[in-house]
Amino acid sequence: MEHKQSRIHRRQLLRCAGLGVSAAVIQQLLAGCAVNPVTGQSQLMMVSESQELGIDRQQSPQQFSTDYGVVPDARLNAYISRVGREVAARSHRPQIPFSFRAVNAAYVNAYAFPGGSIAATRGILAEMENEAELAALLGHEIGHVSARHTAQQASKGMLANLVLAGVSVATSAAGMEGTGDLVQGLGGLGAGALLASYSRDHERQADALGMQYMTAAGYSPQGMVDLMDMLRQTNKRQPGALDLMFSTHPMSDERFATAQQAVATSYRDRVNQAVNRERYMDETASVRRLKPMLTSLQQASEAAGKKRYGQAEQLFKQAIQQGPGDYTALLMMAKFQMGTKNGPAAEKYGQEAIRAYPGEAQAYLVTGLAALGNKRFEHAYQLLGQYDRLLPGNAQIVFYQGYALEKMGRQNDAAQKYRTYLQRQKQGKEAQYAYNRLKSWGYLR
Repeated sequence: MEHKQSRIHRRQLLRCAGLGVSAAVIQQLLAGCAVNPVTGQSQLMMVSESQELGIDRQQSPQQFSTDYGVVPDARLNAYISRVGREVAARSHRPQIPFSFRAVNAAYVNAYAFPGGSIAATRGILAEMENEAELAALLGHEIGHVSARHTAQQASKGMLANLVLAGVSVATSAAGMEGTGDLVQGLGGLGAGALLASYSRDHERQADALGMQYMTAAGYSPQGMVDLMDMLRQTNKRQPGALDLMFSTHPMSDERFATAQQAVATSYRDRVNQAVNRERYMDETASVRRLKPMLTSLQQASEAAGKKRYGQAEQLFKQAIQQGPGDYTALLMMAKFQMGTKNGPAAEKYGQEAIRAYPGEAQAYLVTGLAALGNKRFEHAYQLLGQYDRLLPGNAQIVFYQGYALEKMGRQNDAAQKYRTYLQRQKQGKEAQYAYNRLKSWGYLR
């Protein structure tokens, strides 16, 4: 499919301009008008395609690590990539550098970053039954990218900043800078600020696009219906496993019924296209055999969320027994132990997680923070440094390294870290702590 750069005509510019924004920022708003590649309609889009790719490059590695890293199974990832590329080639934005992978997280979900980086968790791969469902899942995420849904959300946020700024060009520029810092913090769904607010209209459009793309790639549209039915049934059986997915992808009976109607009408002549159940079963066998462990992890997370800590710990132990040496099970246990103030146990399980998957970053962070709490400052400093080498760019790491150096008696080195941290982060408790230390040591007047 040839990608064409659409021109924006005067009438479209006027439509974008009629948003009640002051004249001082109207030129910037007009520059942000773009033609949606799916609808062909003009809309305010203050994130360019190059910025989408930049956000993706900066943020997707952080989220993949939050989800316990890419599954180290080359065959599985190659299979998911092959299906994803077949579907993406039929999309409205085939020029986007789409990439596809499985991530180790146990919960049931899939998500896309605006530059085409798409992930499916082990939890959802273990629940699906055939390749048509996988094509539907990836097609839905490709639909979000094609329709630029994330860019629309970011643009709305920046528009709010611009309107509040009035005629202040400086504040307007600050609003633009915010696009590069949509993912913050050290844990949880890091990309939640970016990915967790799809509207129901966005979901409906992604469903329709996903079905269009997957059928064009030769898959049965029944895969979309079966995928939605699986999600509905799984939610009834174990709702905690889908809490995050349903927050990022609002689900409804109406969406399920719409998919059924589309299969019965617009796509009725394609129902007999490929399903590929046997191939899916073969290619995902490494994940499916771990389904008992993944279920235990889902149940453990749910129990911990409800403050049933004794039950949660038993379920985490059960998961470790069901999947000996599994990185996710070990690291989730380490994080649980940290949350329940058992620092020595947290560090122990964290070290085991590092041995299980030494090339993945999150375990070094969790274990380093546990070591910091256990007053093993030199060990913490080394672990945090390894995290930063594997996944650079997290300003909080600089602060914690400074704290470790301070406790080791290396005041000059600590001061340098604190200075670096304050250059990147000027608010919050850590920033106040760093500032007070530098002032009390005489580095600031």
